[in-house]
Amino acid sequence: VQLQASGGGLVQAGGSLRLSCGASGRTLKNYVIGWFRQAPGKEREYVAGIAWSGYSSDYADSVKGRFTISRDNAKSAVALQMISLKPEDAAVYYCAATRSGEYIPINTSEYDYWGQGTQVTVSS
Repeated sequence: VQLQASGGGLVQAGGSLRLSCGASGRTLKNYVIGWFRQAPGKEREYVAGIAWSGYSSDYADSVKGRFTISRDNAKSAVALQMISLKPEDAAVYYCAATRSGEYIPINTSEYDYWGQGTQVTVSS
């Protein structure tokens, strides 16, 4: 599965961005999708995940109440809506996929497929 993350950009603190994750030539319907981010000099960290059904989702404490993950299986797309962005949210954001049913992993090692990343820059 080749994932493609898009939607990153430059935004002022307090602003919003919507990231999208799609798959080239494949459906994402049967996959759990996770969003991760990696800032310079830091490890890649979990941001949010959504089960294949879309009924379950999960968020890192640092983004709860500000980020919303959703999916449209008919369009084979997963979105990450980010509001009230902070400078500390700046990072390269990656989407990842794994087939784990309703279980949403938070460790990078539990995901099998990764997108190329999209840069999010938040100015203060």
